[in-house]
Amino acid sequence: MNHGVMKRLACSISVVVVLGSTLSACVGPLLVGGAMVGGSLVAVDRRTSGTQLDDEGIELRAGNQISSNLGTRVRVSVTSYNRQVLLTGEVPNAQDKQRAGQLVAGVGNVTGVVNELQVLNTPSLADRSADALVTGRVKAMLLDARDLKSNAFKVVTERGTTYLMGRVTQRESDRATEVVRAVPGVQKVVRLFEIISEQELERLQSAPAGAPAEVSKP
Repeated sequence: MNHGVMKRLACSISVVVVLGSTLSACVGPLLVGGAMVGGSLVAVDRRTSGTQLDDEGIELRAGNQISSNLGTRVRVSVTSYNRQVLLTGEVPNAQDKQRAGQLVAGVGNVTGVVNELQVLNTPSLADRSADALVTGRVKAMLLDARDLKSNAFKVVTERGTTYLMGRVTQRESDRATEVVRAVPGVQKVVRLFEIISEQELERLQSAPAGAPAEVSKP
């Protein structure tokens, strides 16, 4: 691993350590994941600023719905990208898994739900820290790949399975998968990409920051 990757990975690990020490004292069984929508990320994200705000709202509302209806017996992480929602975490039974999916599907602006909840015991703090470390490694490697735009990807890791979300071309999808599979600690890669054409990518890159982007129809 070259010096640049080591430096970025060190930064990622330091963030994980800070978050771990902060969250361990205050986070309950429900974890709601999300991308930062404020600041500079809006300008470089391939989603419109309105879609980014929708995703943030979806994560908050979906998390509240799960917390209100399923309480502390579940540990669910909600990640929304371009209004498609990924559910990861653990539930005590199949009924709760189905119920969580139904609750999220009923949230406004949600276009689809990928329910990856596992009927398992809640992982230990060590397991969650290992997943956070893997996510940091993946982000560092994507950042180091000169033929990829790391900000185009959202990364979630649960129990060694790394989920990749984003609006990417087929080339970017294949290349990112190649990169992530080589990351230590990644046991499986699940791609939840919205595939766009190279022409659409050119339009997105040439559009003014924050301007609405044309969405191609399947």
